[in-house]
Amino acid sequence: MSIPTIHHGSAIALIVAIVLGAFISEDGATITAATLAASSVLDLRLAFLSAFAGLWGGDLGVYALTRRIGPRIMQHRWFAGWFSKEKARSSNPSGSNGLLSLALSRFFPGTRLPAYVSAGLDRMPVLAFAGITAVSAIAWILLVFASIQLAPSRSSSAKQQLAILSLFGLGLFALLSAWRRWGHGIRRSLSISFDRIVRWEFWPAWLFYSPVAVICGWLGLRYRGFSLPTVANLNQKNGGIVGESKIGILQTLMETSPEYTSDGYLVPEGSVENRIESIGEICVRHQIRFPFVLKPDTAQRGAGFLRIESFDEIENYVAQVSGPLILQRYVQGPKEAGIFYYRFPKEQKGHIFSITRKQFPVVVGDGRQSLRELIESDSRARLIARTYLERFASSADRILAQGESMRLVEAGNHCQGCIFKEGGDLNSEELRTAFDEISQKLPGFYIGRYDIRYRSDDELRAGKEFQIIELNGAASEATNIYDEGNSLWSAYNTLYRQWKLVFQIGVANRSRG
Repeated sequence: MSIPTIHHGSAIALIVAIVLGAFISEDGATITAATLAASSVLDLRLAFLSAFAGLWGGDLGVYALTRRIGPRIMQHRWFAGWFSKEKARSSNPSGSNGLLSLALSRFFPGTRLPAYVSAGLDRMPVLAFAGITAVSAIAWILLVFASIQLAPSRSSSAKQQLAILSLFGLGLFALLSAWRRWGHGIRRSLSISFDRIVRWEFWPAWLFYSPVAVICGWLGLRYRGFSLPTVANLNQKNGGIVGESKIGILQTLMETSPEYTSDGYLVPEGSVENRIESIGEICVRHQIRFPFVLKPDTAQRGAGFLRIESFDEIENYVAQVSGPLILQRYVQGPKEAGIFYYRFPKEQKGHIFSITRKQFPVVVGDGRQSLRELIESDSRARLIARTYLERFASSADRILAQGESMRLVEAGNHCQGCIFKEGGDLNSEELRTAFDEISQKLPGFYIGRYDIRYRSDDELRAGKEFQIIELNGAASEATNIYDEGNSLWSAYNTLYRQWKLVFQIGVANRSRG
């Protein structure tokens, strides 16, 4: 079949316009060519070839450009997050699914550009891309030309409809791309937020303790004294409610019950150099070796607690934490518990109100996932991932070897990520007697929680082989409430009974003058 001779320059202009117009709007150029052919303004064969040249040339241009500069774009820090590692490492870009998607994209306006870009990024073979896009372009042009021949009056509306469809397709692609980039994070955040709402142990402090404030207000009215908790323990500043010096309590325990107390020493406030020198002197004088513990003297809820392993860690710690510090000998344990004790002033024997087992969460490497990924995939750790990841900021992206375990928390505090379990099975008369003897050697102490480390459950039940690492006053909690098996009502009931004891002991001390 011969191509007719072009007799007028206007025909050439139309052909050029169709080809170039396809780079702006493929469907618009194709419909224009079909309309010109249907109205005999332009020869059908020339119209068809010009539309094909425009479509296929544009397809090849997008593919070539993406194939050439795509890898550099994917590696750029602004765009790297948009491309998954699996996409970058794709080893079969010409698989049947990829070829079919490429072919079908021609018939779904709005999906073509993403399909061609994807083919270029995946480095689809040139012949495969060229062949598929050529065949699909011919099929699409035939479909459009046939439609215009059958209904030439609808060419204008067809342009508008295809333009709208193209915009819709591009919009849908943008939404899917955004979901691909941020969807996992959004779903994970929503899931974590829901779990934190359902699991009250992770509620923010202001929310969880609001009813406790109401409880204390009621008890203050009932016992005629809102300040009664401040006289519950006469040997502690403000009864151990707030602001008490931990080193003062610890030194008293070292004097009265040295065999049960992990020794600790005050590092006075001062310059970084002076405090480092003081730490060195304490270690030499008391034969303390790495690891040991540094913590603020007046910190609450485990803030600032750090197990020190090296001289570099000493320098970093004292440079970041101001105020007086406690240097304490590290107790290996490996177990830890919180024992809440109380005794009324006129009683001969005290009582154990509650015992909490403390579990230190661990993640185990698989040789593939980073520490961050292991934390975020753990059903519980992910709920406080921010706390853990701030602690391990420098190693969060390190991939743990197969079987390598990492302990996520050292301080036995719930807000630091420690897991609390009911430990009532550890209670015994021998244990009560041991803590009664320790407590009655502390003049003016009547209620609070001992945090201890010990070797075995049987030894602890026998009242032996444990070390006190801290004693908290009247504001301390019966931390067994945080056992995930407890209901919210059970937790508040325990806290009510605990604070009732604090107020009652305060009343007893007040009556004694």
